[in-house]
Amino acid sequence: MNLIPHGKHQITEADKQAVLDALEADFITQGPRIAAFENAFARYVKADFGIAVANGTAALHLCTLALDVKPGDKVITSPITFVASANCVAYVGGEVLFADIDPSTYTLDPNKVEDLLKREKGIKGIIPVDFAGQPADLPAFRSLADKYDLWIIEDACHAPGGHYTHKEQTHHCGDGSLADMAIFSFHPVKHIAAGEGGMITTKDPNLAKRAAQLRTHGITKDADEMELYEGGWYYEMQMLGYNYRLTDFQAALGLSQLNRAEENLAKRMRIAKRYQEAFDTMRGVKGHSGYHEGHAYHLYILQVTERKALYDYLRTKNILCQIHYIPVHLQPYYRQFGWKRGDFPHAEAYYDTCISLPMYPSLLPEEQELVIAEIARFLKA
Repeated sequence: MNLIPHGKHQITEADKQAVLDALEADFITQGPRIAAFENAFARYVKADFGIAVANGTAALHLCTLALDVKPGDKVITSPITFVASANCVAYVGGEVLFADIDPSTYTLDPNKVEDLLKREKGIKGIIPVDFAGQPADLPAFRSLADKYDLWIIEDACHAPGGHYTHKEQTHHCGDGSLADMAIFSFHPVKHIAAGEGGMITTKDPNLAKRAAQLRTHGITKDADEMELYEGGWYYEMQMLGYNYRLTDFQAALGLSQLNRAEENLAKRMRIAKRYQEAFDTMRGVKGHSGYHEGHAYHLYILQVTERKALYDYLRTKNILCQIHYIPVHLQPYYRQFGWKRGDFPHAEAYYDTCISLPMYPSLLPEEQELVIAEIARFLKA
C-alpha cells in the first residue's frame, strides 16, 4: 500500500522548466524573477507590496524589525501555531504573551486578547494566525488595535487565497487592509511550494521599503538616500539588517506554482467538503474543520478523544497524519517564563484531541476514501 502523507508538494514539468530557465539565465540570486514573483503574489492576495524573503520565519523577524519592536515590548499571539509566530518577538528582545483560542475556529480569540489588554501594560502589537487556512478575526483585531494603539502582523502562512467578508466587503488574507503587515511561507507542504521562501505583504510603502532594506543587510544603493555618494560601485549600510534574500530560481518555482494556485485551492475545497460530509455523521468525532467559504484549507483538523491511538493506528495503514500544534506556551523554552498547562484551557483541550488529516491537491479520491474508511473503522472498534 502506498504511503498517504498529511501534506505533499507537487512539481510539474512546467515548474521544472521554470527553474531550469532561471538557472540558465544571468542571475540565480537576486534577479528579475524576484520582482516578478513579488508583484504577482501581491496581486494574488490583493496587497500593494510584496517583499520576497528566505522563509516565513525570516518574514516574521523582518516585520518585527520594520515595526520597530524594542526590548521589553509585549506582543500577543496564539498558543496554537508554529513556534516562529512567537519566536520572532523573542528575536528582537520582546516579551511574548499568549491568549486562548476560540474553540469553534481554532484561531486567536479577540475577547481573550482584550481581557489581556485590559490588565497588561506595555503591549505593542498582536500577531493573529490564519490557522489551518481559517482566517483570523481581523476586523475584531483591527478594532482592538485602533482602540489600544497597536500594530498587527497577520501570520497568513496557512491561508494564501483565503478570504472573509466584513461590512459587505471582501478581504483577502494578507491583503493589508486590516493588518499592518502580513507574512506567507513557501515551505514544501504549503499552497505554493518553492522549497523554502517567504513573502511579506503590506499596503504601507514605508514598511515595504524598510523590510526590503532590512532583508539585505540594511544596505541601500539608491544615491538619493545616501549620506555620501562616491560612484556607481558605492553602497551604504544604514541599519543593522540580515541576509534574508530569496534566490531567483526559487522565485521562478514560486511563480510557476502561483499560476495554478486557484486551481489547487479549489481542489483543497473539494477535499474539505468530502471530509465534512463524512465526519458530520460519524460517531466518535468531537469536532472537525468543516466546510467554510473563504477557508484556505492548508490543514483539515479532526478532533477525537483517542487521538494518539488513532494516530498510531493510521500509521499501521500507511496513512501519515500529523499534529498541529503542540501549544507554544508548553514548549520548554517558553515554560521558563512561567507558562504552564492550565493557562489556556481551550488551546490545551484542542491539542489533546487534534489530528491533521491528509490534505493536498494531488490527494486522489480513492486515497481520501481510504482515510475516511480507516478512521470510521477505528472509531467503531
